[in-house]
Amino acid sequence: MTTAFVNGRVLTDNGFQTGMAVLVDDGNITALALPSDPRVRAAEKHDLGGRTLLPGFIDCQVNGGGGVLFNDEPTVDAIRAIGAAHAKYGTTGFLPTLISDDAEVMSRAIDAVNDAVAQGVPGVLGIHLEGPFIAPERKGVHDPAKFRIAGADDIAMVARRHGGVTLLTLAPERASDDVLAQLVANGVIVCAGHTGADYDAMHHALAMGVRGFTHLFNAMTPFTSREPGVVGAALEDRDSWCGLIVDGHHVHPASLRVAIAAKAPTKMMLVTDAMPPVGSDNPNFVLKGETITARDGVCQTADGTLAGSALDMAAAVRNTIEMVGVPYDEAARMASTYPAAFLGLGRTHGHIAAGYRADMVVMDEAHQVVETWIGGERVFATA
Repeated sequence: MTTAFVNGRVLTDNGFQTGMAVLVDDGNITALALPSDPRVRAAEKHDLGGRTLLPGFIDCQVNGGGGVLFNDEPTVDAIRAIGAAHAKYGTTGFLPTLISDDAEVMSRAIDAVNDAVAQGVPGVLGIHLEGPFIAPERKGVHDPAKFRIAGADDIAMVARRHGGVTLLTLAPERASDDVLAQLVANGVIVCAGHTGADYDAMHHALAMGVRGFTHLFNAMTPFTSREPGVVGAALEDRDSWCGLIVDGHHVHPASLRVAIAAKAPTKMMLVTDAMPPVGSDNPNFVLKGETITARDGVCQTADGTLAGSALDMAAAVRNTIEMVGVPYDEAARMASTYPAAFLGLGRTHGHIAAGYRADMVVMDEAHQVVETWIGGERVFATA
């Protein structure tokens, strides 16, 4: 039975439109049509009550949620639980993210994501391996005991073909041209992060196929007057994407405004870097044997080191509007359309248009999530 989403404000490729119905059949959007269209009249109606219908949010960096840390439980059940926790906040697509770990844990995580994709676990699009091929001097909360230079076995493991995408964050200065070339040739999306590279090294890595930057500004060389650093290379480059953690703690709003103004249009995307407290009543989790507590939206170690975030994508969109001053439609695209393009999924995800998956989120006037739909199935609704 075709479902017609009616009586709402819809974010289309041409901006917000009212008086338009969205037709969904078999998990896909089949048309946008006027209410008078015979297809709309014949369909089962879903009344949006004047609320806003957006493309579902896509989060490329999800370490955990619902009380689960992916490193601790690299299983299909854990991925399912993490996805369900984030779906409450409009996330319809995500990459379970493994923080730097041993090869055996990495292999288990890759297998779990492969199985989750094969089983159709809602929302899972692939895997993000954040490390362990990163720089000790920019380690953040990662365990330097896990760091190493990528060898042939590592490349073969990371480049294994599966049904989803593979995103790898590495420090370009710790990877040879040959390693970068092999990863890119095998379809791995390579991002720079946790890196001490200078501008010249980063510029060269971009030419070698590095496609993006993991949590811009954080754990990378800054933009200064005489050395543009990784941040300068990221903002100058027209073809790469940058992930932004917009929680008011990782990056100052003024820095975000400057970066968004400098970067090529459509190349800034929101990420959460979320940890287990998102979607959980428990503010505590253990990382590397140390208890981390989320307080006032900040996850920190005892010495004040940021340990991921307690951010969800709906809050990231609100913050981008309210703290950074980005228009609503652009903030929503930073959470949906642009990450879909970054992941190579721009023809199937990230738009409300005919031929796209019916991954959608309904938000009220306060930019709070009311409903989340994945593949035409409602997976979350407020009471």
